[in-house]
Amino acid sequence: MTPVADSETHPNVVDVAIVGGGIIGVSAAFFLARQGIRVALLEKGEIGGEQSGRNWGWVRLAGRDLRELPLMLQSHAIWDTLRQETGVDVGYRRRGIVYAAKTPEARDRHQRWALAARGFGIDARILDPAQVAGFVRDLNRTVLGGLHVLEDAGAEPQLAAPAIACAAQAAGAILLQQCAVRGLDIEAGRVSGVVTEKGRIRASTVIVAGGAWSSHFLSRHGVRLPQLKVLSSVLRTAPVDAGIETTMGFSDFAIRKRLDGGFTVASSATSLADIVPDSFRFFRQFMPAFRLERKSLKLRFGRPFFDELVEYRHRGLDKESIYETIRVLDPTPDLDLLARVEAHLKVGIPAFRDVPILQKWGGMIDTMPDVIPVISKVEALPGLVISTGFSGHGFGIGPGAGRLLSEIVTDRTPCVDPTPFRFSRFSDGSPIEIQSWL
Repeated sequence: MTPVADSETHPNVVDVAIVGGGIIGVSAAFFLARQGIRVALLEKGEIGGEQSGRNWGWVRLAGRDLRELPLMLQSHAIWDTLRQETGVDVGYRRRGIVYAAKTPEARDRHQRWALAARGFGIDARILDPAQVAGFVRDLNRTVLGGLHVLEDAGAEPQLAAPAIACAAQAAGAILLQQCAVRGLDIEAGRVSGVVTEKGRIRASTVIVAGGAWSSHFLSRHGVRLPQLKVLSSVLRTAPVDAGIETTMGFSDFAIRKRLDGGFTVASSATSLADIVPDSFRFFRQFMPAFRLERKSLKLRFGRPFFDELVEYRHRGLDKESIYETIRVLDPTPDLDLLARVEAHLKVGIPAFRDVPILQKWGGMIDTMPDVIPVISKVEALPGLVISTGFSGHGFGIGPGAGRLLSEIVTDRTPCVDPTPFRFSRFSDGSPIEIQSWL
């Protein structure tokens, strides 16, 4: 991860305090600071140290939930300017994304999504099998076609969040790492700031952008956010001339060419979810998603259940918190899954047959029952804004989410309709709607 220097001052008062230094938090800090808002970004570990620096690096429209498309279009436009805004090449390249269809059902879903996406002005193309094969030299697998979005892109997770954070700092934001927020400061029924391990900071608005930690953090204050964690396991190869520029997803692996000439590779079919106390707490709301994804979701019961049951208990705000005990959530990857992914990759694309694997890692995805994020004020607790639960889609949409957050906080006209992302959808009787396109 690219290191980011802390600001020299620890403020007593700001306008906005942001909890979490992932790509959502740093993007919000960037847009707020550019408006002259006094903002402090508080990160318990290091900037981009968790899922924002561990994801696949996809910046995609392809196959997204239609409710996210307007915000993703905004985000693409911001990504286009990041090199100029930050002075850093974060690896953003519009090389397109292709999803190959293995079954007639997948092909039909691609066709329906492409038709809907064209209504948003997106150039989504349906490929025949020969066209899919044309993207990969000597492709050794049968496909029935594919979905191609030419304007999609990739970028380097370990570069992007730090670059945006530094740009936010240059615009006036205060950045503090190794500074865990233990809880909210609340006075007269509204947020008045945060309590950190280094002292209190007063703020009229607090944005919670804590990724996989958000639900636990908010539960201290009686805010029920139905959120669970899913383990994503990833590997990267040594540099190789595979003749592949376009990012591609197949039924059992997905690949993206990296800035260093290697490839980031992961499973596009299987994820692992540990059964933890919150699995029972949010069981009812996640049941529709589980029914839909049960074939691709591997459940595991073990030590994480007992760790969270005992170690995650809230302590007094004057006591050391779990956020100080676990500075960076660094889960062990699913090595069995990665072995299968590597085997499928080397059989499916012969150019990878003798290419060394340089690294394997895991990251925790913060997921929601309807697989779209919360980007919203909390009406029951004035001054609190939540931005979390991006369900594996957060890296690409992060800059756009940061812009939308800045507009929500300052009561400006939002760049897109934020209604689909409202927090109240989980308590106002709205049905849980899940869109599955890939």
